[in-house]
Amino acid sequence: MTDYYDRAQALEARQREAALAAHRAGHAGAGQDHCEDCDGEIPVPRRAAVPGCTRCVACQARHEQRRSRWPMNTTN
Repeated sequence: MTDYYDRAQALEARQREAALAAHRAGHAGAGQDHCEDCDGEIPVPRRAAVPGCTRCVACQARHEQRRSRWPMNTTN
């Protein structure tokens, strides 16, 4: 019979593997063609320099500034 610790360890291992797989999948390509915030085109050099990017430079900077103002908010 498994105890709480064994089940917690198994859950943690599954979550870790899922997160790593998602990370690898997100960084496998050259990124998206258009920004997820403004829908503007992401330049090819940025997509090449930052594999898996989903925002243009301006929107990424705004996104990071919003996150830095609210460090406890991890959903953005």
